[in-house]
Amino acid sequence: MLLDAKARGGVGRAVAPLIRLLIRLHVTPTMITLAGLVVTITGGVFFGLGWFIAGALVGGFGSALDIIDGPLARSTGTASARGALVDTVADRVGESALLVGVAAYLAAESNVLGVTLAGSALGVSMLVPFIRSKAEVHGLDVGGGGIMGRAERMLLLFVGVGLAGFDLPTIMPTLWILAVLTGVTAVIRAFRTWRALAG
Repeated sequence: MLLDAKARGGVGRAVAPLIRLLIRLHVTPTMITLAGLVVTITGGVFFGLGWFIAGALVGGFGSALDIIDGPLARSTGTASARGALVDTVADRVGESALLVGVAAYLAAESNVLGVTLAGSALGVSMLVPFIRSKAEVHGLDVGGGGIMGRAERMLLLFVGVGLAGFDLPTIMPTLWILAVLTGVTAVIRAFRTWRALAG
């Protein structure tokens, strides 16, 4: 969550010129969200084909678009619960596509452990926002729990898998770190939510 907090703190100033351009072009936040999803899924396909550098660059660009739709919605006064839902679903689908792509590549290489790790990383990655949403239903905020928020997960995945494109053995260590630390994050959030509900 460290990157999430720091990145979103200064993102408004960094993307302000781009936001003004998008407003003049009548681009909506939902357009940005869906475009980012399509690009991210393409990155996942590249991962599955073993095109790791291209997958990291394309997927990274798609994920980076996620920092634009929110400020654009606020600047145009179009922020809404529906928009937030589309954004959340797109985040989950995009992240799933990337990990499924890695798993598909590893399956073609008959790397059972790698497929298992990718599946585990995907499972706990989905669990983290699920726990947060369950907490928010009860008016609780556990968003700061753990060390592996979405920004950290995406950065680790793109760097770790992208480096494999230079014939470096980074995919398996990346998946181990991703699965374990995201699992720890899920446990921390679950515990914080459980403790808060007791009060």
